[in-house]
Amino acid sequence: MMLNKKHPQHIAVIMDGNGRWAKKKLLPRMAGHKVGLESVRKMVTCCLQHNIKILTLFAFSTENWSRPQQEVSGLMQLFVHALKTEINKLHENQVQLRFIGDTANLSDEIKNLITHATTLTQQNQGLILVIALNYGGRWDIVEMVKKISRQVQSCQKDIAEITQEYVQSQLSTGDLPEPDLFIRTSGESRISNFLLWQLAYSELYFTQVNWPDFDEKTFTQALEFYASRERRYGGLVESV
Repeated sequence: MMLNKKHPQHIAVIMDGNGRWAKKKLLPRMAGHKVGLESVRKMVTCCLQHNIKILTLFAFSTENWSRPQQEVSGLMQLFVHALKTEINKLHENQVQLRFIGDTANLSDEIKNLITHATTLTQQNQGLILVIALNYGGRWDIVEMVKKISRQVQSCQKDIAEITQEYVQSQLSTGDLPEPDLFIRTSGESRISNFLLWQLAYSELYFTQVNWPDFDEKTFTQALEFYASRERRYGGLVESV
């Protein structure tokens, strides 16, 4: 596919439908999560091929801890496996790996792997791959409020200086542009506490395809949807 001149710089994705995919095939839910990892590889490859600059994936939300303990443990083991087996290939392809979210409840093993992955890839100049792990949009905003409150309290910042742009800079994605395109698979039509501030003007694309079935065709359809949109940011087309 030849991309329209209007193609997204930053894509954010909720990878939904692993469990539904597994249920349809009479398989345990973890089978769906494992196959979903292959779809992550496909998504990264598509972004590299189409020169997408930033990809943010919602891997585990602050609400996901309420799932059955067996599934949570399985997901954590899958994260460990993915971080161990994928990092060298990502590094070879100049992918810069970042993580956003509350790491306090994560195991020491995962924390150490995160540190290793971010340190190893921090100078890479290709795709920026952001993994939202134990992340929630409300958590992100609360942490931003705490940070700015401490700055004001210690006289590092005056209240008059707190603008929308400054608030954006203090979020976990503060040095990145906001997502141009949001994709959610599996037919759900909500953003589910993901990047609440950052998605204010993103184009929202919902597909019935379950995440394990996500492929280049689905990706291309999302890009075509984005290219068809007029991004006005509240203004008129002529003024953008």
